[in-house]
Amino acid sequence: MKTNLSSKIKLEQIPRRYYDPQDEVELTEITQKEKIYTKIFENAAGGSEYLAETIVKYINRSIENKGKCVMALDSAPSLDGTFSELIRLNSQGAVDFSKVTIVSLCEFYPLSPNGPSTLKRLKDLFLDHININPKNILTFDMDVSKENMYASCKDYEKIIEKKGGIDITVCEIGPSGNLAFNGPGSPESKMCRLVLLNDEMRHTIANEYHCEEVPTTGVSLGIANILQSGHVLTMAWGENRAKIVKETVEDAPDSNVPASFLQGHPHAIVVVDLPAAEYLTRISRPWKVTSCEWTDKMIRRAIVWLCNKTGKPILKLTDTDYNAAGLGELLALYGSAYNVNIKIFNDLQHTITGWPGGKPGADDTYRPERALPYPKRVLIFSPHPDDDVISMGGTLKRLVDQGHDVHVAYQTSGNIAVGDEDMLRYLMFINAISSRFGLDSAEYAKVSNEIHDFLNQKKSGDSDIEDIRFLKTKIRQGEAKIACHYVGVKPENIHFLNLPFYETGTIKKGDLTEKDIRVVRDLISMIKPHEIFVAGDLADPHGTHKVCTDAVFAVIDEMKDDEWMKDCKIWMYRGAWAEWEIDHIEMAVPISPEELRFKRNSILKHQSQMENAPFLGNDDRLFWQRAEDRNRATAKLYHDLGLASYEAIEAFVEYHPIRE
Repeated sequence: MKTNLSSKIKLEQIPRRYYDPQDEVELTEITQKEKIYTKIFENAAGGSEYLAETIVKYINRSIENKGKCVMALDSAPSLDGTFSELIRLNSQGAVDFSKVTIVSLCEFYPLSPNGPSTLKRLKDLFLDHININPKNILTFDMDVSKENMYASCKDYEKIIEKKGGIDITVCEIGPSGNLAFNGPGSPESKMCRLVLLNDEMRHTIANEYHCEEVPTTGVSLGIANILQSGHVLTMAWGENRAKIVKETVEDAPDSNVPASFLQGHPHAIVVVDLPAAEYLTRISRPWKVTSCEWTDKMIRRAIVWLCNKTGKPILKLTDTDYNAAGLGELLALYGSAYNVNIKIFNDLQHTITGWPGGKPGADDTYRPERALPYPKRVLIFSPHPDDDVISMGGTLKRLVDQGHDVHVAYQTSGNIAVGDEDMLRYLMFINAISSRFGLDSAEYAKVSNEIHDFLNQKKSGDSDIEDIRFLKTKIRQGEAKIACHYVGVKPENIHFLNLPFYETGTIKKGDLTEKDIRVVRDLISMIKPHEIFVAGDLADPHGTHKVCTDAVFAVIDEMKDDEWMKDCKIWMYRGAWAEWEIDHIEMAVPISPEELRFKRNSILKHQSQMENAPFLGNDDRLFWQRAEDRNRATAKLYHDLGLASYEAIEAFVEYHPIRE
């Protein structure tokens, strides 16, 4: 079963030879900007397998040469796939951990019974499942006082030194370029020490360890300790790491990006998936390092980049601008800057439409969406119960107003995003209703008492009991219904799928299974839409969007050769976490000031997600603020390129099923 199809979003836009996932030969020409050897894989699963195989190779080589191996390990969730693969390889006899010493890279200080622990996570996910001697697991002394921590750290370094030093360090590139707990500002010379965890690191830790209280300090091996390792393997997955990966690999070493100091290590490898590699030169601007395969999208990307570089709109670019930027090859292909400018200007102009479902009776030769059939059956998939209005609220309203039969499918309940206080408010309302109308208050009182008793003893990371999850689900569904009513979606066209992978009661979700895919398949088969809108916003830090997108793509992949599917267009939207780059946009729907206010009001119908929404990520703005800022920014980009000026724009990229 294919469950990782969302990577096709990127694969369609990047020629294979620029990331070369299989060839072991270093591509010197296209990697000339990269100062660390970097391996790019289609997805995190492929990268994790490569990491595990490389770790096994290094371990076996070290044991063969020295009779032992010392490995320093991170516990970040980005290593979970690698841990699983190492466990499998160990069970098959490909690697023997009995002669391996594991060194903790970092640990929280002080440790608390209900707080996070890197060592506990390592044991739960990896160490307890391999044949390692417990005596060969080294960690920091957590019983020492802060006053004695310096001496304790020196003792830890001496223990590692007596073991022969670290042969392999395996750690992720953190969101701020941190290695272990070495955050921005950590000098290259720093050794093992007590460190202060900055706000971004603590926010990430809270999400990754599913806890509300994170210590403000931790103990960590320093950058100097890591650089003394024989080999260093680092990894980063996802769009939200793309900027820091570029700074790590291509920019000058800087203490504000501690991972960039790996440029000075002779045996460091950075392993990333395609989304995390997005800003590397060979991916984002390949014309700067090699001769390009000048597809229409690549030309548009180059011209948009050139406009940003020169500060000029498209139609004012000159031959001199092209030559100075190393884009003379385009002049040779098209004869002049004027010819290229006109082509790209027209391409972008043709993406703009006020008719996202197609304009009946109009010539649709250069329109992104066909005129017929009309009206269309439109199916909008929304991972959470508010992603539809956050990401494409203006377009949703247009589709309804222009007479299409619009269905909205909410793929998950979104119940974990409802705060306990919001839930209690509804509980008190139910209590008042029960008392006023003489309903079965005794049964309600029993349930209410159970809920209050649970909340009084609830600890960080605890799963909600079933009754609480039920209430929180109903809160999200009620808000979604109100928002749909406000937009004009018919009640019978609102679908709550409650995909099983989400219903764990905790932040950590299950894997996509056939049960989830079956639910999506049944809905698509029933509606047989002419247009499908699906989330392409894979920067969601909790991965829900990606799983939901994979579920839809898996079904589309199954049905792609059905006759009705051949007449169905699939559009991907973003908005909650990121926006499509303008060179990728294939449909741009202008939003007027009045429509933007209407969109804001649609989002505000989701009251539980306003001030108290717990999962805003690293962006402190509320979702309606993010949506407006991004929509206005997209409109400004179009204006700066010399196109019409709009208040805001919602953007879409078409997804093409891969047919043999």
